[in-house]
Amino acid sequence: MPEPTAVAGATVLAADHTDYFRSYSVVGLLAVVGVLFVAVAFGAGRLLRPVAPTPEKLLTYECGVDPVGEGWAHTQVRYYVYAFLYVIFAVDSIFLFPWATVFAAPGFGATTLVEMFVFLGFLTVGLLYAWKKGVLTWT
Repeated sequence: MPEPTAVAGATVLAADHTDYFRSYSVVGLLAVVGVLFVAVAFGAGRLLRPVAPTPEKLLTYECGVDPVGEGWAHTQVRYYVYAFLYVIFAVDSIFLFPWATVFAAPGFGATTLVEMFVFLGFLTVGLLYAWKKGVLTWT
């Protein structure tokens, strides 16, 4: 048990550092065990797998079809833009559900309502920017 010490008229217990570091040693031990588990799994896979490289095995292929032509292909960037817009607005819409639960709690109505309108304002600005840049028009 740590000895109490007097500081400015108040009795304060001296901090016991062993409990503090013991809690972090559990986390460190768990991290080491995790790294060892992965290392052993990869090492066992390397030792147990058959190794018989042939020229056919070293070819690049997709879905079992031999490659034809060069590996460079043009892709349309607009599909990625649609995907990014979807992810942005889908992730942002997830914030509406916790907001609704806080909005229902007593005493938080006006504050959370203002915060949500600010949040929806940012979403609207992003949507208007995408519309102005012509991202939302399908060509």
